[in-house]
Amino acid sequence: MKPVYIVDGARTPFLKSRNRPGPFSAADLATQAGRTLLVRQPFAPSELDEVILGCAAPSVDEVNIGRVAALRMGCGQKVPGWTVLRNCASGMQAIDSGINNILAGRSQLVLAGGVDALSRAPLLYADKMVLWFSDMAAGKTVGQRAALFARLPVPALLRPVIGIMKGLTDPMVGLLMGQTAENLAHRFGITRAQMDAFSVRSHHRVAKAQADGHLAPGGSEVEALYDANGKAFALDDGVRSDASVESLGKLRPFFDRKYGNVTAGNSSQITDGAAWLLLASEDALKQYGLQPLGRIVDSEWAGLDPAQMGLGPVHAATPILKRHGLGLNDLDYWEINEAFAAQVLGCLAAWKDDKYCREELGLDGALGELDENRLNVDGGAIALGHPVGASGTRIVLHLLKTLKRTGKQRGMATICIGGGLGGAMLVEAA
Repeated sequence: MKPVYIVDGARTPFLKSRNRPGPFSAADLATQAGRTLLVRQPFAPSELDEVILGCAAPSVDEVNIGRVAALRMGCGQKVPGWTVLRNCASGMQAIDSGINNILAGRSQLVLAGGVDALSRAPLLYADKMVLWFSDMAAGKTVGQRAALFARLPVPALLRPVIGIMKGLTDPMVGLLMGQTAENLAHRFGITRAQMDAFSVRSHHRVAKAQADGHLAPGGSEVEALYDANGKAFALDDGVRSDASVESLGKLRPFFDRKYGNVTAGNSSQITDGAAWLLLASEDALKQYGLQPLGRIVDSEWAGLDPAQMGLGPVHAATPILKRHGLGLNDLDYWEINEAFAAQVLGCLAAWKDDKYCREELGLDGALGELDENRLNVDGGAIALGHPVGASGTRIVLHLLKTLKRTGKQRGMATICIGGGLGGAMLVEAA
């Protein structure tokens, strides 16, 4: 197979939702990160063959946001821009789509990434209220409209459907994503203390990475955002350097209030953010004199029970390991997206479980125990946040940056996907 290289990448800071629309739309986020990345390249944006953007919650006023971002970034009218959606792995799907087009010879140079502005997820009205608005619009006289006002369904007016909650509910099994995490905690006996300890570690690792400059502007991954008034947003702002098991222990379970252990503190944060990667063929490297950051060696998509969707990384990464004759600890680093602490811990438990590996993965026995010093070494989405469309791109980008920084060679980026899917990519440093 012809090699596909990652030349460069950049992302915005991930900005935590504050129960109100954030300062940037999804297109704003994608445009600012993309411009910053493209301006440092030795080719014009118009020389890209295509722009592919993953987005799980596109706004109705940014339809085909991939094309919107491409035009706003200055790629010109002749560069195609398009949008993909695979829930939590939309950003990883964008990379995979770019890889496939390069392998097919249709493209040589692709900008692929992901974005979401989840703070701007809409409030929706149920059918009862929508029908009232429809009748009101059809009313032709003052009397007709006055009569409709007298029948205004006030409870429906005051109880809009929260769009983000609807989007995070599986339509097949009727479970919120956090409830699927509770399923994994129950299945593998994961305790509240384990979840909270994992979450504290995530916060502390991100805080250290920021202090060391790895996740700060100038560290070659995170690029500052600027709003219309010139205010700068330089860092991922959901990080709590003072997080402790004691402070997280005070939070009440959110998804199963009576018996559960999954809380807001041991779940990923709802955030806004964008991330991009620049993909190139070998011919494009030579044509533009590009120095690759690394290459994508293999990728895999897998399906599983939607009620156990958090185990998607196990089902997607394991076939890659088998194809390449690798064990869990033959890789230098792992990035497993932290949708929930219980979900990541559930993946680690599944690989250690002889029965699960035999019955669900078709292995001869347990795959083994992943050395957690190789896992999410700079923290993850529990501290950074999970702007759903962007996270798949972020973990690939950060994995490559980590390999380069540490002089290591191979790593796996993998993510669970709402709906009962998993995605994984094996990468090598250049």
